[in-house]
Amino acid sequence: MQVIQHVDPTGQTMVARVPKQGTSAIQLGSQLVVEESQQAIFFRDGQALDTFGPGRHTLATQNLPLLTRILGLPFEGKSPFQAAVVFTSSKTFYDLKWGTKEPVVYRDSELAMIRLRAFGKFAIRIGNPQHFVNEVVGTQGIYTTDGVEAYFKDVIVARLTDLLGENLASIFDLPKVYDELAMGLKSRVGEDFSKYGLDLVDLILGAITPPAEVQKQIDERGGMEAIGDMNAYMKFKAAKAMGDAAQQSGSGTGDGVGAGLGVGMGAGMGMMLPQMMKEAMQDSGQGGGGGGGQAAAGGAAAAGAAAAGQGESSGEAGADAEGGAAAFCHECGGKLPDGAKFCPSCGTKVAG
Repeated sequence: MQVIQHVDPTGQTMVARVPKQGTSAIQLGSQLVVEESQQAIFFRDGQALDTFGPGRHTLATQNLPLLTRILGLPFEGKSPFQAAVVFTSSKTFYDLKWGTKEPVVYRDSELAMIRLRAFGKFAIRIGNPQHFVNEVVGTQGIYTTDGVEAYFKDVIVARLTDLLGENLASIFDLPKVYDELAMGLKSRVGEDFSKYGLDLVDLILGAITPPAEVQKQIDERGGMEAIGDMNAYMKFKAAKAMGDAAQQSGSGTGDGVGAGLGVGMGAGMGMMLPQMMKEAMQDSGQGGGGGGGQAAAGGAAAAGAAAAGQGESSGEAGADAEGGAAAFCHECGGKLPDGAKFCPSCGTKVAG
């Protein structure tokens, strides 16, 4: 007794033909064994005649009505006939991968033109065995998921590119539209699968990412936003560096490099202080403290005049200490020689 069956050790075989090429003589009364996750299709002369579901089937006239009618099998159903059996798997094939071979150019509202990569997974099963065999497999002896994966991953990428252009303004909006994009992509691609006799069970949108250099720039931009006021941040960093240098110098543990750094930071801070004081004066004036600013300016002028007065007084005292009582012209302020009646500088008569 002839037994016809197919067992898939790999788990990736979608269609298997017995025999792999052509047809063979099959005796009526032979046993056909179809696994729970299979269907078996009888082919003769290039036509699908009968389909068998899971179980053990005895090939007899009552089980092959179409074939019996074509051949007109008499003689107690023992005559052989030339045919082929195609086993199709009805299981779900998952963990099939799709992704972009080359980055897709995308117009972003914030980053202008950028290149995007995308990848994910999908799961399928054979929904219409005869249609799938006739449209895709043909006369191949073995057909695995490799062929489906290679073709449909390009189809998915093409549909995703169109979907992104219609529904996404910027990649910064991706986190809130991932589910919507995945559902929309599955809906569009499902039609492409069904016309080949396949059912798209699931489609997962793994990630959509820009190139590494763009991601680095995005990270830098995020760091700048986290800093906030760059001017205040730079002042803080300079003050902190000066404090660290002063602490090392005070502890006596700083080396020559540390001392040089302290000197450099001190000089830099000395150059920054006037600008900082100017900004502080402007801020106080603009914030409603204009009178205070003028008072501060007046105080600074008074302090300068006092310093000048102290300088003149010290100069006069020095002159008295060296040559006794010194006399000065009341007009130009020049020093008068002893006994002079006219100022040698401006010619003004000296009061007696």
